[in-house]
Amino acid sequence: MLNINDSPITRNGKSLIVAYDHGLEHGPVDFEDVPKSADPGHVFEVARHDAVTALAVQKGVAEGYYPEYEDDVNLLVKLNGTSNLWQTEPYSPKNCTVEYAAELGADAVGYTMYAGSNREGEMFEEFREVQEEARKHDLPVVMWAYPRGQPVKNDKKTGIISYASRIGLELGADVAKVKYAGSREAMEEVVDASGRMKVVMSGGSKKSDRAFLSDVHDTMSAGGHGLAVGRNVFQRDEPTNILDKLEGVVFEGKGVDEGL
Repeated sequence: MLNINDSPITRNGKSLIVAYDHGLEHGPVDFEDVPKSADPGHVFEVARHDAVTALAVQKGVAEGYYPEYEDDVNLLVKLNGTSNLWQTEPYSPKNCTVEYAAELGADAVGYTMYAGSNREGEMFEEFREVQEEARKHDLPVVMWAYPRGQPVKNDKKTGIISYASRIGLELGADVAKVKYAGSREAMEEVVDASGRMKVVMSGGSKKSDRAFLSDVHDTMSAGGHGLAVGRNVFQRDEPTNILDKLEGVVFEGKGVDEGL
């Protein structure tokens, strides 16, 4: 496990990653409420905010836009992904190598793991390759730890989320991105199961500022290390406003009311 406290994707050991892989994963529907968010250039501009420690994108977006922002934005390249048109057993195929991500200037790489899928074995093997190659390039590995598949009846249960995060630790991830488990106490269980690996909360679908900041505050109070957020930032007309508030909660230890 890398000591990523000195990595560009952390600030004082904490992270606020803006995830922008939704164009592949969900399609244009995620940009309809705020049409300008369909433009990667707009989101790269948003990611220049001081609170943002990294922007996660697929390789095509990195190729097309990152060279203009490399001095202001830390790049996290997602190495796998699948479209929402996929209707069979959950599987996220690898579409970029660690070596190519490093050539693009990546500060870290990310990989989605659907533990519980019938194709889990393939993803474990792909992740082994990713993790070991990332070590050669001294790049942190962020696992999108999302349990899915026929045996997973409820992916919001604390035990399931804890298990997914623990898999990240066991397979050598440096950070696990997990769903919010519903309370501070539940997030403490997730963090405890994750050992020395960092845990960040997935932002999920758009919520009110208060509800969203409450979830983030629970995560930080439970010993979490930040969040990886997409729609709760770029689906807002003024994303810098929520980033100002998140900076207070994640990095400055503010409570919800104070953050608001």
